[in-house]
Amino acid sequence: MKKYGKFAALIVVVIGTLVWLATAGITDTKTYYKTISELSQMGDRAYGQRIRVGGDIEDGSIQRVGSTVQFTLKQDTRQLKVAYLGTDPLPDTFRSGAQALADGKLDRDGVFRASRIQAKCASKYESKPGMAPGQPAPNLNPGVNGKGTGKTTI
Repeated sequence: MKKYGKFAALIVVVIGTLVWLATAGITDTKTYYKTISELSQMGDRAYGQRIRVGGDIEDGSIQRVGSTVQFTLKQDTRQLKVAYLGTDPLPDTFRSGAQALADGKLDRDGVFRASRIQAKCASKYESKPGMAPGQPAPNLNPGVNGKGTGKTTI
């Protein structure tokens, strides 16, 4: 009976350790998406806390200073200076006017120090001019839908 008691205690310790590691990992990696307005309303609670902030990249604000990329996010009338210090290359869609999410921490000097950047260009996903919403795209392959032979020649 003693052997089963020791085995049960060992199982409880292992399972307890795994649960503790899982909850600690989730707490450390969770971040909340905030707007620039919400970030400014947080006051002192925003400093040093890992946060994701979203907005539009202000036209002409992107500057490369050594290995740091500095730019300004804007939302309505509010602005936030961002310094990207990450090692990953910036996304292809990172340009003036694009929407961006900066993941990092706000410093007391008011500059948001980002370690990751996500960007998207909304115009890339809009329909082409002259096409009504819901209208199917034109058929660009003449060998499909009864047009042409439908056979591919190599």
